[in-house]
Amino acid sequence: MTDAELAAHLAQVAGRILIEVRTSGMFEGKALGKAGDETANQFLCHAIRQQRPEDGLLSEEEKDNAARLDKERVWIVDPVDGTREYGEARSDWAVHVALCVNGKPETGAVALPGLDTVLRTDAPIDVPAAAERPRMVVSRTRPAKEAVSVAETIGAELVGMGSAGAKAMAVVRGEAEIYLHTGGQYEWDSAAPAAVALAHGMHASRIDGSPLTYNQADTYMPDLLICRPEWAERVLAEVAKLSA
Repeated sequence: MTDAELAAHLAQVAGRILIEVRTSGMFEGKALGKAGDETANQFLCHAIRQQRPEDGLLSEEEKDNAARLDKERVWIVDPVDGTREYGEARSDWAVHVALCVNGKPETGAVALPGLDTVLRTDAPIDVPAAAERPRMVVSRTRPAKEAVSVAETIGAELVGMGSAGAKAMAVVRGEAEIYLHTGGQYEWDSAAPAAVALAHGMHASRIDGSPLTYNQADTYMPDLLICRPEWAERVLAEVAKLSA
């Protein structure tokens, strides 16, 4: 398999595993989220180490190994992005599998198991036309004040949604034009979504316009902008005004 084929296959199979864990009826509430996370993580990490033994690996559910910092190629995975949504049997959760090369999110896949969909870097879909009034996806429980402020300024409609992967893929799938996040994330939250978004011709950067850089010693990534390219300059300018 190519790297992209491997990423897509792993994301899809992990998604199936998570659906099976949920429908087994053995777990509920927080226990379901924990069981799903741990089971999918075991599969993803074992598979990557088997298929790409020379590459580095960073997973939300695995103890970090500093040896990855010396690797050019590093797989960054999030077994369940949106554990709450997964536990509530919603569709806005995801599985992230990305390969970053020299810090750049080059290859990856985002599975949306609740929608039986996998979006991947090597098979871009046709992106639907943009809405006349932009739609901005934000947290369904705690939308960031910066996103709310920018939305008001540009006249965007706020759309509440669960996981980071689901929000980013909403832009790719034509369900939204802008995903602006300022509430703090980690590398595994955005590596695969950024790779897929870039492969579909979308803009992906930090909110100061700088590139998204992965495989850092500190995996915290405070902010993110994924949007249709025609909105990037305007949104970045409005965010800059907020911090001026």
